[in-house]
This record gives sequence, C-alpha cells and structure tokens, in this order.
Amino acid sequence: MKPTIFGFTLFIAALLAPFYASAEDAETATPQYTYFTLEPDITTNYVTQGKKIGYLRLQVDLMVSDPDLIAKLEHHAPLIRDAIINIIGQQPEARIKSLAGREEIRLACFSKVNELLIMETKQRILTELLFTKYLYQ
Repeated sequence: MKPTIFGFTLFIAALLAPFYASAEDAETATPQYTYFTLEPDITTNYVTQGKKIGYLRLQVDLMVSDPDLIAKLEHHAPLIRDAIINIIGQQPEARIKSLAGREEIRLACFSKVNELLIMETKQRILTELLFTKYLYQ
C-alpha cells in the first residue's frame, strides 16, 4: 500500500510542476509599478476673465512600470515640469475649475510628457500621469 501512495504522490507532483514553474514566470513578467512625485508642487497661473489672476497648485505623480526608469524621470524632471506649466498656462478658467476639464488637462499633460520623453529617451517611460493634489484660486 505504501508504494502506491508514494507513486501516486510523485505522479501528482509531476503533473503540477509545470504549473508551478509558469506561476513563477508570471510573477517576474508582471510590471513592478512605481510612482515618482514631482517635487516641489507646481504652482502656476491660468487665464481668467477680468483683471484677476488665477492660480493653480498641483502635485503630479508619474507612474512607471519598472523602478529602474525612475532615474530617467529624475533626470528629465525640469522638462516635464515645463511641459505641464505650459499646458496649464493656456487653459481657460472654466476648464481649470470643471472636473471634465481637469481630466482633459491631465490627458493633455500625459500625452505631451510622454511625447517629450519618447523624443529624449527613445522609449515609452510613463504608464500614467496623475494629479494627486489640485487646488485652484
């Protein structure tokens, strides 16, 4: 009886071994998402109606799929900040203050920053660009 149980256990282990190996491969293939926060927060003005100046303060987090790409983001942080400030400076007050407008601005910043980083590094670095703090006055 004991040889039969031992043989059956070996048989089951042999059947499950390929699944265990593929699970390890899947773990190494999944991205290791990491966030990089542009510091300090971006404070800039935007277009308003009348003589009043509108100010926007935002914190930007950049998501990458590989922690090794953080060094490239740190190196290009001034370029990224400049692109975001230029985009915000062209936005009207209504777009800054609306939720739909905020999302349009975020997407515009994401595409512009991605475009600039691809030109500079010859690879797609950003997975996502997020506004984690968004205060306007």
